[in-house]
Amino acid sequence: MVKRTMVITGLLGLFWSSVAMAAGCAVKPGEAERVAFRTWTGYEAKPAARADEVRWVQVDLGASRAIDAVKLYPMMSVPFANERSAGFPVRFRIEASEDPEFKTAVMIADCTGADYLDPITEIGVFSAPGVKGRYVRLTATRLRPQFDKANVYLFALAKLDVLSGGKDVAEGRPITDSINGNLGKHPLTRPPRPMGEADITNNPHNVIPARDWKPVAYRASAPTKGVSLDGGLFKTAVENIISHLLNSFTVDELLRQFRQRAGKPNPPGMRRPDPFWEEDLAGSNAGRFLMGAGNALQWVDHPELRRRMNQVVDGIEECRLPDGYIMAYPKDAIFGSDRAGYTRTWVTLGLIDAGHAGNAKAFPLLRGFYDWFNECPYLPRLLRGVDFGEVGMVASTQMYFTPAGKPEDLQVAQQYFQENYWLEQLAKREDEAIWQYPYDRPHNYLIPSLEAYLDLYRATGGQRYLDASLGGWQLYHDKWEHVGGSIAICEFDIYPPRSYYLHKHTGELCGSAFWTRLNQRFHLLYPEQEKYVNEIEKSIYNVGLANQVGSKGIIYHADLVGRKNFDRTGIAINTCCEGQGTRLYSSLPEYIYSIAADGLYVNLFEASTITWQQAGQSPQLKMLTRFPFKPDVQLRLSLAQPMRSKIRVRIPTWAATEIPILVNGTPAATGKPGSYQTLDRTWSDGDTISFVLPVDFRLTQYLGLERVPGQERYALEYGPILLALVGPMDEREGTRIASLPENLVKRLKPKVGQPLHFSIDGDAEHEYMPYWEVTDQVFTCYPIIGNP
Repeated sequence: MVKRTMVITGLLGLFWSSVAMAAGCAVKPGEAERVAFRTWTGYEAKPAARADEVRWVQVDLGASRAIDAVKLYPMMSVPFANERSAGFPVRFRIEASEDPEFKTAVMIADCTGADYLDPITEIGVFSAPGVKGRYVRLTATRLRPQFDKANVYLFALAKLDVLSGGKDVAEGRPITDSINGNLGKHPLTRPPRPMGEADITNNPHNVIPARDWKPVAYRASAPTKGVSLDGGLFKTAVENIISHLLNSFTVDELLRQFRQRAGKPNPPGMRRPDPFWEEDLAGSNAGRFLMGAGNALQWVDHPELRRRMNQVVDGIEECRLPDGYIMAYPKDAIFGSDRAGYTRTWVTLGLIDAGHAGNAKAFPLLRGFYDWFNECPYLPRLLRGVDFGEVGMVASTQMYFTPAGKPEDLQVAQQYFQENYWLEQLAKREDEAIWQYPYDRPHNYLIPSLEAYLDLYRATGGQRYLDASLGGWQLYHDKWEHVGGSIAICEFDIYPPRSYYLHKHTGELCGSAFWTRLNQRFHLLYPEQEKYVNEIEKSIYNVGLANQVGSKGIIYHADLVGRKNFDRTGIAINTCCEGQGTRLYSSLPEYIYSIAADGLYVNLFEASTITWQQAGQSPQLKMLTRFPFKPDVQLRLSLAQPMRSKIRVRIPTWAATEIPILVNGTPAATGKPGSYQTLDRTWSDGDTISFVLPVDFRLTQYLGLERVPGQERYALEYGPILLALVGPMDEREGTRIASLPENLVKRLKPKVGQPLHFSIDGDAEHEYMPYWEVTDQVFTCYPIIGNP
């Protein structure tokens, strides 16, 4: 999700009262259907310098047709999509003709005599009884000003239908305009989207009665306590995020918008809020803090962090309405910006994490709110009538899996958010399901919907939910994942399958946080399938750690070439990546191990200790390692008495060879890469498991859409670690290493005293280092490798 430039304008009511309504042309507010949000494709004419520059666009129906009506769908305006359209003409006429030059024409609607009321999101229907013609033309005689630029006037339309006998006869037909001439087939006359063009979704037939649910249990569980970090990268990351949480915003600043909504005073002296990330997304900052604090406090005893977490929850409670409503924006402002999906989800997840951290008020607060939400009148428009509406589904499904959850939480998701056509696309692994998702900006924000569908599978046993989630996972993994694990699709641009752009922004940290959570869910369902933890490991090392700027904050994109973007976006202003990054860093201990009824899974290799419950005992396992800097791993058990247990050790996909595993110094098993090696035995106090991870280099050729003939680029990994090349180079093009690819690895030499840094024999100016360690250097993860 990319920050949008904001321009503050006058009150909407003043705008509405200032326009004239042409007789027979204006649709009264509330009488028409509203267009589904994010109609960002369509027709846009060349911008004009004057409002009275005439622009027209016409459609060729292919034959003379009896025309019943013409429907005009306004283009959405970002960021004011619920306040104004983008370029809908101020004055216009609609005509039909048998002649493409319109030398003779029949008038369908003449709205040129007075300013047409901005439809905002309402679909205009202009009847044409008795009209016939082959061509239909919309002529704009006065253009609407662009909201954020002076002396720029726009003519834009999302879609145009020509109805004849109940059918849109303009569908798929070519268009022509006054500037470019013949434009051929065009999105202006595209087919309708799978769930229609209007913003109402209400499908009670999707609801599965709770009595028919067949819940599916996880085969392993993620620890929620009992893991301590004993040094290493993860411990540093958790300590950094705690410092960031305590230093970035005060409690009063986190509660500011809640108090404003409740009519309560705010103290003076607070810093000015960011107009988008804090005010438009009112309350999300508190959600960000609670996600971070709630997760961290499950592992770390930090009195000051707990005190502030409790103060934020108390502040939300103090602003609660009698009907249970708790959000920081007024109820009737739910359609503004990204509030209904994005902000509600952040606050919900934050309170869930606070509840798991021991705050006694968090779950009752959520229960009261969702009792209101599950009956609120806004539900039919919350998927299609708002920005990022689909993200709101995961808030409801996650609410169900709390101690305060009810079946209604899931059933609301089924009735108002479930997209059956999309479930089918995902299950079939159709590329269009991801990069051409038709109702919003396709990018990594579709991953939380996959999480939600997996939640629906776990609760109901519905196979279609599992099939869709697995299909979505495969699509992202195979076609929108960079080497190193970052997500290779972002918003506001087009990212075809396997595009892997290097100079467009990809690799949003929030995408990798979502990806980590989705893979954790799959791992807990299928703990023997190593591939899911492999994805978690890449996400943490090559995106999570790479985007954390010490305790100062979090950056937005994991760009793979050039320079890391350390501007203010994402450092400490509550961006989406900062919010989800906060959640990722503070939850790191829960990914190291998983617990089964009969033992333990060792997933990641990080200095740590876990205590869990099994067979009436509290066994403890301590992992001694300096991975990824050194490959040696030892696991040491502490037991009150001997116990039978299955210790399952992950053998990573990236392991260069099979791994011999020793128990108490004696060979016990050999693990194959891409699996878990189970050690099933009766263990005694002091038993040890030891092994060495065979780490090696892997070169992967770049095959994305930015290939240049004669310039072959390669990414280099060392085990799970993505390496970056630093040294003198062009910021955009990177540099060339004069070497055949098959010879490069032979020339790499470890740098003394700098673990995971490698010099290149014969090249004194460049070196490879972990991507996560890159700061302000010019770098590339895809240098050109080949003979000069």
